[in-house]
Amino acid sequence: MKHIVLIGMMACGKSTCAARLGQRLNRTVVDTDVCLEQRTGRTIPELFAEKGEAYFRTLERQVVQELARQTDLIIATGGGIPLQEENRIALKKSGVIVWLRRDPVESYRTGSMAGRPLAQEGEKAFVERFRQREPYYAEMADFVVEQGSTPEQAVEEIIHLLSL
Repeated sequence: MKHIVLIGMMACGKSTCAARLGQRLNRTVVDTDVCLEQRTGRTIPELFAEKGEAYFRTLERQVVQELARQTDLIIATGGGIPLQEENRIALKKSGVIVWLRRDPVESYRTGSMAGRPLAQEGEKAFVERFRQREPYYAEMADFVVEQGSTPEQAVEEIIHLLSL
């Protein structure tokens, strides 16, 4: 069975929705950021501080390639995963892609930005980062779920879209 892959900007609800979706569908949930932290023994902020973003993206690409070879997972991706073409190709081949699209200002103001290295430059920079990533999310998405709702409502919408 194909993966269900959740993409979107940081703090849009990917991890929360993936966990609830996994419970509802009785499927294994994998969070790429958690995989990276377990693999390296470092937090995402530590990886960025010690090794830089390029190193982080290389590790991220390795994790995506490994997950793409498996089946039947629900994958919560890091917000920057769609930036790399290799990631987009691997995940599109192995899964159904759901973009959790949430207003970036709302995400920034209501989400926890602590521990998110690429969210430390303020709201304006966060919104600009979203605008830069938006075309990649749109290109990759099989379905778009507007995240103005609760995680439960988003999960219900995802299940409905996947059953069509």
